[in-house]
Amino acid sequence: MWGRKKPEASRSPKPEPENLQANQPSRPAPTTVEGTTQISKEARLGPSLKMMGEITGSEDLVIDGFFEGIVQLDDRSLIVGTTGNVTADIIAGEVAVYGSVKGNVHAKNRIEIKKDGSVTGDLTTPQILIEDGAFFKGSIEIGRSLEKEAPKNAFSETASASNPPKAAA
Repeated sequence: MWGRKKPEASRSPKPEPENLQANQPSRPAPTTVEGTTQISKEARLGPSLKMMGEITGSEDLVIDGFFEGIVQLDDRSLIVGTTGNVTADIIAGEVAVYGSVKGNVHAKNRIEIKKDGSVTGDLTTPQILIEDGAFFKGSIEIGRSLEKEAPKNAFSETASASNPPKAAA
């Protein structure tokens, strides 16, 4: 009596979190732009979808379909996939183009046009990468990123406070 235990096999095992995840459909790993250190949620516009309008948000976005309008993601990443066709003005933290973009692109950190990518429009960014084989028609304005400006501004303010300008004689 006291020494008898029910065999472990007779009890139904509690499902482990790993087993639950194995039964769910697998999701592709998040795609990131080179140099991105943060992996986060991402939204996807699939290759068979066509959309017109305005996209705003605070998560990364991958466009593999057709989109026309305005894309504003502030500090997030936009990836235009190989089947992506975007006719829009874009404002994002980082932009990578593997497909086609027609419109002005403003990135706070970086713009990449990959070897099969195509961009027709003006680019504004502190860092640009255009691979061999990529198509680009427009102008590029290279500016400083906010991260790089902050230390410089802080230093220049302290320097100007300790060394006031001299009056002309």
